[in-house]
Amino acid sequence: MKSIIGKLTFLFLLLSCYLIGFSQKQNLIKINFLSPLVKTFNVQYEHALSEKSSVQLGLYYTGAKSGDVTLNGIGITPEYRMYFSSENSAPAGFYLAPFLRYQSFTLKADVYNNEGTTVEGKANLSSFRPGLLIGYQWVFSDIVSFEMFLGPSYSFSSYKIKSEYGDESDFSTTVFDGFGLRTGLTIGIAF
Repeated sequence: MKSIIGKLTFLFLLLSCYLIGFSQKQNLIKINFLSPLVKTFNVQYEHALSEKSSVQLGLYYTGAKSGDVTLNGIGITPEYRMYFSSENSAPAGFYLAPFLRYQSFTLKADVYNNEGTTVEGKANLSSFRPGLLIGYQWVFSDIVSFEMFLGPSYSFSSYKIKSEYGDESDFSTTVFDGFGLRTGLTIGIAF
């Protein structure tokens, strides 16, 4: 898992350095400062393609807990943003953004063996979550960005039990099943 995170971080930094050369002040590096509330680190890179569109790639790592299930893993979220503000050009103003999030987690939960004793169960979860965001982003003095967004999504998840005991119901969390809501507040640097 650590090697995957290292490779993804390297790829993210390489892509960021490559895109920096295209233009000045059309790039943003942001963090979602709500993420630490759920024991997650989330970073996003946005690049303006034109006055009315941009692309963004988000990466996150989490070590959170949902109910009785502990989860560790990563998420990758590419999105395309369409800006509609007449006063601002991308990456500032009101936008709509379709996205597709991929998540991969290792899950741990207490399960019962054949004797009725509690043992640690393990599973892997893979999830695809398409959705649509509505948001607004401000860029102050061409340096600092602030953004808020909200939107629905739907999760298609699959579980793979890795331990001798337990089944999908032992690891299922409402966070990754069916409809969900993606929300956030970001702060970033424009370059």
